[in-house]
Amino acid sequence: MPNNFQEFRTMIKRKLTRPDIYLIVANLLPVYGVWVLGWNAIEVFIVYAMETLIVGMLTVLKLSIASASGNKSNDWYVGDQKVKQPGILFIIFFIVHYGIFAAVQTSIFAESANINPPGSGLLYFFFHWYNFITKDIAIMLCGFIVSWLARSFIPFIVNREYQTTSMMRLMFVPYGRIFIQQFTVLLGSMFLILAGGKIFVLIFAFVKIFVEVYLNFDNIINRSVKSMKNKNTDDTDKTDLYR
Repeated sequence: MPNNFQEFRTMIKRKLTRPDIYLIVANLLPVYGVWVLGWNAIEVFIVYAMETLIVGMLTVLKLSIASASGNKSNDWYVGDQKVKQPGILFIIFFIVHYGIFAAVQTSIFAESANINPPGSGLLYFFFHWYNFITKDIAIMLCGFIVSWLARSFIPFIVNREYQTTSMMRLMFVPYGRIFIQQFTVLLGSMFLILAGGKIFVLIFAFVKIFVEVYLNFDNIINRSVKSMKNKNTDDTDKTDLYR
């Protein structure tokens, strides 16, 4: 039990950074809009779905910059194998893999919220998300874009993280959004059907703030990458023993 508690403590941030404050403000903006300005709750969920796509685009940009800079941390781990791969492989894999998850989740949401035009097909929202942007959605999107640029992308450039951060780690980072979006799709759709979207926006915003701001994703991802490296090292050592 003490070990489990200690592990849990390492997953929680103890100090907030200035970029974290930006993200908190961006997440509270939809709450203010829905509760005070009378914004449509469905538009808030549309923004959350779009945010997932935007984070994916930023990740592709990060991977591209890291690859173009000659980043040498391009180890690809598959089981007990470690091989060097060109940056373009990480980019293509991420676009396909993350794209499939995002397409499935946004499609489920779009159908549940009944926002696709009649006869448009399941993937209409995924390929035509820009058609859904209204004035209120644009305001919320700008808030999230600014927060993600300040929290993630600008430090990535200024601190030259593109030269040292492993390509696999960069590829892993946005997958936490998939689980957050699943929460949005399943519960959000139910609340919308029950006309409780206004309440759910409030609940979801605070859950989202906790997950994205207080959960230490850096530690979680670092441990995952380290575990893969250690597994590969252990397997290599075992192979050496039998030579």
